Amino acid sequence: MYIHERKNWTSFRWDASRLTAILEEVNRKQGLLYGRLAALGFDCKLKAMAENLASDVVHSSEIEGIRLNVDEVRSSIARRLRIENVRQTAPSHYIDSVVAVMLDAVNNYDQILAKEKICAWQAAFFPTGFSEGSEIEIGRYRTHEEHIVSGVLGKEKIHYIAPSPHLVEKEMARFLDWFNGQEDINSVIRSAIAHFWFVSIHPFEDGNGRLARIISDMLLARADKSEFRFYNISSQINRDKKHYYDILEKSQHGDGDITEWISWYARTLSSALDEAGNIVRTILNKSFFWQKLSSVPLSQRQTNILNLFLDGYEAKITSKTWATLAKCSKDTAIRDIQDLVIKGILREDIPGAKRPSYSIIYNPEDISKYFSEISIVEENGYHYIKATYKKKLKISERILQLDAERFGRGNLPLENLLAKYCTYLRLD
Repeated sequence: MYIHERKNWTSFRWDASRLTAILEEVNRKQGLLYGRLAALGFDCKLKAMAENLASDVVHSSEIEGIRLNVDEVRSSIARRLRIENVRQTAPSHYIDSVVAVMLDAVNNYDQILAKEKICAWQAAFFPTGFSEGSEIEIGRYRTHEEHIVSGVLGKEKIHYIAPSPHLVEKEMARFLDWFNGQEDINSVIRSAIAHFWFVSIHPFEDGNGRLARIISDMLLARADKSEFRFYNISSQINRDKKHYYDILEKSQHGDGDITEWISWYARTLSSALDEAGNIVRTILNKSFFWQKLSSVPLSQRQTNILNLFLDGYEAKITSKTWATLAKCSKDTAIRDIQDLVIKGILREDIPGAKRPSYSIIYNPEDISKYFSEISIVEENGYHYIKATYKKKLKISERILQLDAERFGRGNLPLENLLAKYCTYLRLD
């Protein structure tokens, strides 16, 4: 029996005691994120939001097997938000349509969500009226049975059968009434319910997953009371798609107790907040860096390559890497790097090394003296710096695997590692 076949199937239940710890963790991380954001100016907040929206659009599409050009997505978002974009790439009409849906949801998070709007969003995902080469119903609720299947033709496995098409109109009316109403429950729980409820109705022939993620994010935006969106769940779902589909299927075969689904959703959101914290930290460090260098003359090539590394490009700074990225000779790359060393912008990681690598000097001050109980740990496939800042603030900063490995081998000094990931703390 599927959940929608049960009487009063949307009277969802959950064990609050099993959710307390993870919800507190999410709320704490939300507070930390918005605390960091307070140090950003308006333009930097726009850039942080643009990066988050680009991630959301790309990963939400990828969950459905659709790969989008990241630079095109960024260009479309940058143009609509009227922010500078170094890599100007003309976006396709399709990408513009997808971005427009996302921005409509973000900018109008507090407006009533009506049938007409959600149907228009679905149509925007399929401007040609086709999906994977087949014509589909767009801009209206489905009129066909919807089976969620996997496997090759002739050996399909049915995971879920959605409500009959004649029930969709009534089920969606109930959902939208609930969505637009007021309910005194935790915003994360409410967002998780919205996601689960919508995909369980599966009101459209295609595009349901992307719409579910958009509307669940809208509820989080309502709780944040902010048109700035700095975190999204899509990137984390995309990393763990199998578990996502497994927990959905299990809950859709359940008796209305969705504790396990909410728990998984909240844990995934917690990881999303970590990712958002990384983005904001990167922007803060970058802002701090360029403020310090406002009067230092640099070539456009030096500025462009520095910005790539400041944005988190995953590679060591070497003459070979520099030459490749800048499309210049190795001799030119060496001159660029040596000039930056003389100007106090780069420093050798290991002085006198046969194949020297360099780190960016965010701040001439050695900030390692402010940290204690420092360790590099691996959690859920990611590496983190764990430390205590100024003997009172516990920090946990996600770092690149490459940097963790280099530090472990002794090829990246602690001072350089802390400067790269923790300089933003000196803004306090």
